[in-house]
Amino acid sequence: MGLFIVNNLPLQLRLNIGICLLFLALKIIIKTKCIIADYALCYNRNFMSHTNNQYDEVIESCKSIFFKKNKDYGTAWRVLRTISIVDQIYIKAQRIRTIQDKKQQKIEDDIAGEFKGIINYAIIGLIQLDLPANAPDELAGEEVAVLYQKYIGIAKSLMQDKNHDYGEAWRSMSQQSFTDLILMKLQRIRQILNNEGKTLISEGVDANYNDIINYAVFALILQEEN
Repeated sequence: MGLFIVNNLPLQLRLNIGICLLFLALKIIIKTKCIIADYALCYNRNFMSHTNNQYDEVIESCKSIFFKKNKDYGTAWRVLRTISIVDQIYIKAQRIRTIQDKKQQKIEDDIAGEFKGIINYAIIGLIQLDLPANAPDELAGEEVAVLYQKYIGIAKSLMQDKNHDYGEAWRSMSQQSFTDLILMKLQRIRQILNNEGKTLISEGVDANYNDIINYAVFALILQEEN
């Protein structure tokens, strides 16, 4: 009935009604898109805030272990060269992979503890790269705390940037994948060391340490959620 009435209206009036309806439809579409965009932005911000909190919780646990050991042993790790730090991380990552494959373990230390150890050794690696050759072997606790926080800040900032670009794709990954990626990063560091620290196009040792930290944090977050 409505269509019959419209069809019997003068042509100019029909054109005006059609234009009005078109503008109304466009306005509804634009408004809907804005609502969806606002919701998505709000959702992403809330989700990122949740990830930041989870990240901080993991690091607080790692930091507690690190500084308790620092109180017991001081900075004995200062004698470690880069290849030695890489080997320490490798031992932990390889143990995690073996437990994942065999689905059993005979030593009580759990996988979570190994990932935390990986994070702390990677931070040690970054600190060692930063310190000058003539730095003392024994560092004050306050100095170590500043350096620890500095490099965690850099790794977290990298995580946030990548989360922005990749939309937290890591949440769909398995813990096994993070273990393999850590082992791959260690192989890359070894190759960089074999090349006397030089790269043609790739990132350096520090970038690989940062990735190792973040992979281990992601693995711990997912383990806690599951």
